[in-house]
Amino acid sequence: MAVVQGTVWAALLWPLIMTASMPLDCKDEQGSLSRCLSISQEKLLDRVIQHAELIYRVSEEACTMFEEMFVPFPFRPQMNQVGYACITKSLAMPSTKSEIQQISDKWLLHSVLMLIQSWIEPLVYLQTTLDRYDDAPDVLLNKTKWVSEKLISLEQGVIVLIKKMLDEGILSNSYTEQSPFQYEGPPEMLESVVRDYMLLNCFKKDAHKMEIFLKLLKCRQTDRNNCA
Repeated sequence: MAVVQGTVWAALLWPLIMTASMPLDCKDEQGSLSRCLSISQEKLLDRVIQHAELIYRVSEEACTMFEEMFVPFPFRPQMNQVGYACITKSLAMPSTKSEIQQISDKWLLHSVLMLIQSWIEPLVYLQTTLDRYDDAPDVLLNKTKWVSEKLISLEQGVIVLIKKMLDEGILSNSYTEQSPFQYEGPPEMLESVVRDYMLLNCFKKDAHKMEIFLKLLKCRQTDRNNCA
């Protein structure tokens, strides 16, 4: 009953979440990023941050919904403790607050871009696999599809931010090498369920990193010495 009620509320609130977001559509009819280039650096950073916040929130909702629907309750503690390697494991990311505070603005922006680019193809793959679930609700499919599409918009916004803030040229995909996704799940569960759940978990964690890095960057623009 709780799962059904949660799904119903998610379906009702979903349109409100989407209409509340500020658009981040950088490409014009010719495919250039001129729409974001014409926005001030401050406003563009605000839109990018809000975009990252929404992506993290929706990914968290999708992960919770997937767990409630497809992961049996007795296995959930095991799933949170099993060993697995996320596809971005090879990316060098700071692990403490002091390390994060010491990194440069350039490192922050390029790290966000690398995280984004490393997840574009895996999220397309995840969407394809979820479409094969016979009982996957439309709200779950819509959330993962929305995240996949908006991640590309976020990539465009970050690329323009790099040009504006670092005075660097428009970049192409700079991160193409990806680590294989590995997992060790409970043998009683379907392999696809474990894989998809772990993939959602990994992306949720990386989406949170993107949000934190961008908010730190924003803080440094206003009060660099007091960004905790």
